[in-house]
Amino acid sequence: MAGHSKWANIKHRKAREDAKRSKAFTKHTREITVAARQGGGDPGMNARLALAIQNAKAVNLPKDNIERAIKKGTGELDDGSGNYDEVTYEGYGPGGIAYFIEATSNNLNRTVGEIRHLFAKHGGNLGTDGSVSYLFSQKGSIKVNNEGHDEEEFMLSAIDAGADDVGVEEGFFEIFTSREELISVRKALEEQGFEIDSAELIRIPLTEVSADTETVRKNLKLMDLFDENDDVSNIFTNLKLDDETLALLDEES
Repeated sequence: MAGHSKWANIKHRKAREDAKRSKAFTKHTREITVAARQGGGDPGMNARLALAIQNAKAVNLPKDNIERAIKKGTGELDDGSGNYDEVTYEGYGPGGIAYFIEATSNNLNRTVGEIRHLFAKHGGNLGTDGSVSYLFSQKGSIKVNNEGHDEEEFMLSAIDAGADDVGVEEGFFEIFTSREELISVRKALEEQGFEIDSAELIRIPLTEVSADTETVRKNLKLMDLFDENDDVSNIFTNLKLDDETLALLDEES
């Protein structure tokens, strides 16, 4: 599982460096709003909201923004932007690479039009529900800054906390959990004194697909374009991105 998406980990490092702060703020604000609408505005009674608030604080979303997002979700505040709904899209990118996209939108017609346009313009196509979802497994992902931590000791601590697996990337550890254990494992790690960068549900491809460098380049471009869309919160693909391919792309850029 540790190699599930080099692109996702590259994006994570960029977010940590505040390269896409406005995008991160939008994503977390909408997640808080949806969580509050579905489960109420009390994080003590709404586990999803508690997790959303923790993740928002990790990217330094201002307290006022968090409070407004909660009030919008509970109906106490109407900012005129309408209600946000969660939606997923499935499709294929260049070279037949499978895409599973999660979005939060206040205008589903606009969002599906933009997603379809990006697929079509860049050599892919939007599929129907269920067309690629079976190619992915949903897991919990927790990222912890690895500065000052011994790798072996941390892995033992993570396993004790209930982790299924631990990956090591530049600058952080990524802990994988079952879908159901995400919140409890995060809490156990925090109680052990570890600083959590993020905790979220992800989709891991059951099998990754290798591609030539040109196909990889085209898909990375498409992923970046999806990521730039404010409605898109997560992009998952089954594209295999090994270190050699990424190094070659860096040399060519």
